[in-house]
Amino acid sequence: MSQIGAPRGRTCSRSPRSRTLRSVATLTSAVLAVTVLAGCSSGDEADETPAAAQDNAPAARDKVADGGTLRWAVDAVPTTLNTFQADADGTTSRIAGAVLPSLYTLDERGRPRLNEDYLESAQVVETEPKQVVLYKLNQQAVWSDGREIGAPDFVAQWRALSGRDTAYWTARNSGYERIEKIERGKNDLEVRVTFSKPYADWQSLFTPLYPKQVMGSPNSFNDGARTTLKATAGPFLLKSIDRKNGDVTLARNPRWWGQPAKLDSVVLKAVPRAERAAALAAGTLDLAEIDRSTAERISLALRDARAGRSGAQAALAHGPGSSITPSKALKSWALAHGSDEEKAEEVQAAREKNQKAIAEYASAQDILAKYVVRKSLEPAYTQLSLNGESGPLADERVRRAVARAINRQELAESVLKPLGLPARPPGSHLALAGQAAYADSSDALGDQDTKEARALLADAGWVPGGAERKPAEAGTKAGSEAEKKKAAEKAAAEKGEKTGSTDADSTKTDATKTDSTKTDATKSDAAKTDAKKKDSDTASDEGLYIVGDDKPGERRAAPAPVIGAGGPENGTNILAPAPAAARQSAALLARAEALDTGTGAARAAQSVARTDKGVAGAYAPRGTAAPVTAPDAAKALGKDGKALSLRFVLPSGPGSESLRAVGDRIVRMLDAVGIRTEVTKVSDESFFKDHIASGDYDLALYSWPASAFPATDARPIFAKPEPASDGSLLVEQNYSRVGTDRIDQLFDQAAGTLDEEEARDLVRQADARIWAAAGSIPLYQRPQLVAAKADLVNAGAWGLAAPRYQDIGFKKASTSKGAERNR
Repeated sequence: MSQIGAPRGRTCSRSPRSRTLRSVATLTSAVLAVTVLAGCSSGDEADETPAAAQDNAPAARDKVADGGTLRWAVDAVPTTLNTFQADADGTTSRIAGAVLPSLYTLDERGRPRLNEDYLESAQVVETEPKQVVLYKLNQQAVWSDGREIGAPDFVAQWRALSGRDTAYWTARNSGYERIEKIERGKNDLEVRVTFSKPYADWQSLFTPLYPKQVMGSPNSFNDGARTTLKATAGPFLLKSIDRKNGDVTLARNPRWWGQPAKLDSVVLKAVPRAERAAALAAGTLDLAEIDRSTAERISLALRDARAGRSGAQAALAHGPGSSITPSKALKSWALAHGSDEEKAEEVQAAREKNQKAIAEYASAQDILAKYVVRKSLEPAYTQLSLNGESGPLADERVRRAVARAINRQELAESVLKPLGLPARPPGSHLALAGQAAYADSSDALGDQDTKEARALLADAGWVPGGAERKPAEAGTKAGSEAEKKKAAEKAAAEKGEKTGSTDADSTKTDATKTDSTKTDATKSDAAKTDAKKKDSDTASDEGLYIVGDDKPGERRAAPAPVIGAGGPENGTNILAPAPAAARQSAALLARAEALDTGTGAARAAQSVARTDKGVAGAYAPRGTAAPVTAPDAAKALGKDGKALSLRFVLPSGPGSESLRAVGDRIVRMLDAVGIRTEVTKVSDESFFKDHIASGDYDLALYSWPASAFPATDARPIFAKPEPASDGSLLVEQNYSRVGTDRIDQLFDQAAGTLDEEEARDLVRQADARIWAAAGSIPLYQRPQLVAAKADLVNAGAWGLAAPRYQDIGFKKASTSKGAERNR
């Protein structure tokens, strides 16, 4: 197992001007919930894979009643109202979406669409010598204090988020640092933004847009906007925050110039997810994201109602009263009225308790039958993160072996199929199905393949019996190049070689010619080195009984592997020659290269998997095939006297049952290839802060969001970690600590081109490289389950889209012209 002590990685920005991470992430029920800043490319072209359908009871505005209050569950009252601060959360973003300008909003495919409530147009009007974007504002757009939205607000936000003034405590400034200047156009309704270098994701900027009163000074940005907003400009305005009762109230904005909000008010109620079932059963919520168990309870209540069963009848059918049979009821009555007063008192108390439970269950079922469950897929995916900073997972072969051992399709089906949701594993780290940038690049790593996983592990030196063997006894110098070099140097030192040349010289004789006085010695060393390399190409079978050997008690050398048509057709499932794993490594890079450059497809290596016919011998006459499963197939692996064991950190909170179930399945899959895991369950509060962000784990499950602008938003998540002066790592948000220079380059190129198709292609190339690096394995798109009052419309599971707050409301009653809701 990787020995992980104190936190080794620092999650700080590369820019010294940035006070904190670019993240607005918080952990709720062991899920990293990050605000989805925007949707996909503005182009109409998209991958053939469709997005999950929305389920939000769409209704025309003339079918929605005017008035009423919506009680909407949130995880907590936000600690800040500034979405650009590090501790902003999902509630911060929900409030901002209702009360502040969003220049672009998301459609059902996660694409940003120009918001006509604020903009008449926005387009790139110049590309040479500099990129210039011209915004033409809606002439009716005003802040709640009556002032027009204009260039001063754009300028204030740019200056606050550009990173040039360190007095602003910003969590992210991506894109704003590329702006060179902002000017007033021909009139007050035009804003010209000039960029110092091309920026493809310019549509991600100024959403949300804060008034200059918030962004104009560090004090108002850092402290003032945490608890109040001096001006707003949305269909709702911020009316009050009641931290004691956990309520945030939004009221209809009387100055709103667009289509008026249908609701009088929205109350965001802080209800922890573990308490939402009880809150719904009490009828104190109208809309709430829920877990699977609560969804099943609502579905059961609906089935009872449709079958004509009342809550009381349901309680006797499957509730607290379902275990009471006539004979048990008679016996209970007899004891309660019997001569044994002490026993009668005890039974009477139990009967009263049971009757109370039945009544509560009956009431809850009657209320829950008024809700419906709306479901889709969240714009986020759950991944298995592999910490590649140190330990076994620092070797990319081990990471790839872990990935090849996991059946992603099985995991996706276990989570999504019972809910009736599409269960196709994500094929991209950077976009979701339906988004324009989406393309399935998972073949850069490959599907689940136990044989290939074992071959990769064997090539890395992790073999059955390796845990019992001391390093000096290891028959194969497997592992990283550094380990091979160290072993070669140690062997040379033990032999007392004094040739006048260094060990480093002897290992690279083929590449460097020494002077003529050392030629013979160099050639001799080269021969020894070649012999060592040849030996290292054959995986060690130390401690194994070789099937087919006439003398099981004796060892015999394995034949040199033959690659190609003349190679062997059979072999065990455990060990494979190094060239096989080397070909797979080359194939992974070739596949990534094929996507990266558009060439190389012809060079892509073919699969090395073959039909396993078993090995002759092994307690059977020669010529008899052995069973396909080798005796050591499930044996724990080791290397140089150390067992291969990985620390798997999972959250222990009540809302993380599904995540832990997925973790259990992964443990079994890894166990099948000989990888042992040490499962550590930690509190939800410490899971992310003390383990994921600090690097105190080997394996972990958490989620990342989709984004319209992956070149900007995903880059910190996959950026190559850089060493700091104190020896730690600057990891930004790359908590797997796995990255490459090429991936960074592709992100930079994608962000710097104004050709949308080229940008999408570069993002896909980066994704193929991310797959090949095997630091993050996407498993499934997260389910989105929402409980909603049956008559609530234009609200529910929005999928990739953003809510349109002014359209949310309650359906008009069919027997009247309108409906009023007082809650």
